[in-house]
Amino acid sequence: MPDQQMNLAEVLLDPRMGLRGKLKALSEIIDWRPLGSLAARVRTGDVGRKPYEPLAMLKALYLASLYDLSDPQMEEMLIDRVSFRLFCGFSLTEGTPDETTLCRFRNDCAKAGILSAAFEDVNQQLATKGLVVRKGTLMDATIVAAASRRPPATEGSKPDLPREPGASFTRKGGQSHFGYRLHVGVDAGSNLIRRLALTPAHINESCVADALICGDEKAVYADKGYESKNRRAALKARGIKDRIMHRSHKNQAALPPWQVRRNRLIAPRRAPVEAIFGSFKRLYGRARVRYCNFLHNLADFHRLATVYNLRRALSLCST
Repeated sequence: MPDQQMNLAEVLLDPRMGLRGKLKALSEIIDWRPLGSLAARVRTGDVGRKPYEPLAMLKALYLASLYDLSDPQMEEMLIDRVSFRLFCGFSLTEGTPDETTLCRFRNDCAKAGILSAAFEDVNQQLATKGLVVRKGTLMDATIVAAASRRPPATEGSKPDLPREPGASFTRKGGQSHFGYRLHVGVDAGSNLIRRLALTPAHINESCVADALICGDEKAVYADKGYESKNRRAALKARGIKDRIMHRSHKNQAALPPWQVRRNRLIAPRRAPVEAIFGSFKRLYGRARVRYCNFLHNLADFHRLATVYNLRRALSLCST
């Protein structure tokens, strides 16, 4: 029996089964220690059973987003995959968290604001590496369906839905949608997400726009939904170029030719943000939110944006 155990250990320790490829690169692209300090705020271990290492748990959450895994699937992967264990920091001989532990840790992180703080820390590290270009900010928003079953539209934009009070109705493209609106501010040139916000779907994107502007960019690019005289004036006062598209107003038959040309020039510059939404919905399975709790969904998108930025950073560093 001892010989069989030794043979098994040798197989598990084979370098070909170790940390390599994408996960190895992700483990090296940033300094994870500050994120470990943030995660340690969730549970100190002063009372109760000794908890798993906070950074290992946080990395497990990021892996779940990276591979679009549920808590039960993540539990299974941590048992089966050596690379997952090594990335998180679990030894080959110790136990790994079950789905309930992962769920509780994720919820605790959402409540404590850990995932949004980690998003900011990662962005700061990527900026220090010179990956944030600051040529401009691309602003846009997308509708994300609610987790709950769609209530009757006759109940108004904010239906009485105790299970998911953060969701609401809106109309877009001639269709009615029930859910949330995800807003992002993206660095032009690097396509890294610098700012993120989540609102009920009926909140207009223009209401969140100012929170997406970082202040150190050279220009702001956005579609006509973000047009505002006050916003244009504020950008000019801050020395930021106004690249917001024009829209026609009341008693205006059509845009003058110069505004039409300007819109045509701006459109391709702000287009890359659409690809980010496409990745969120198709690659990471976020066409619909995962949770009924607004705070948990906001934390989930901060977690997903962090994963997206880390993967994007790997691409930028390899070019």
